[in-house]
Amino acid sequence: MAQEIPHDAMIALVDGGKALLLRNIGTETSLSLREEGHLTLQDVTNDGPSGTRPVEQTPHQTDEATFAKQLIKRLTAMHEAGDFAAIVLAADPQTLGQLRAAMHKDLERAVLFTLAKDFTNMKLPDIAHALAKHSTAN
Repeated sequence: MAQEIPHDAMIALVDGGKALLLRNIGTETSLSLREEGHLTLQDVTNDGPSGTRPVEQTPHQTDEATFAKQLIKRLTAMHEAGDFAAIVLAADPQTLGQLRAAMHKDLERAVLFTLAKDFTNMKLPDIAHALAKHSTAN
């Protein structure tokens, strides 16, 4: 069964410290992506992950967990404000796990599918092609 990306769906491409938000302004069968914004890690000191940092966790890993928390907070606010009804999340496997762990149920229901892949350094046409390929493969 194909997992199509409907018109007006949000696509979040994430790595450990930045996110690119895109919107499908095309159709389910002909993706056309428009940049909606970039997000980066903000004020780590005041908005770190809850609890204490495990001894084996590096400061970089803590920053990545903090960014995942900040991103989910932002995506949840956008979803609640009606900015999107459906979203695709694509991130490296570690970041994707952190995003899933921080996600609220309402946002979770809006997720069409997730991809454990880092698309953040690709050009828009290549991203659209890769997403379309994934949609037709399932």
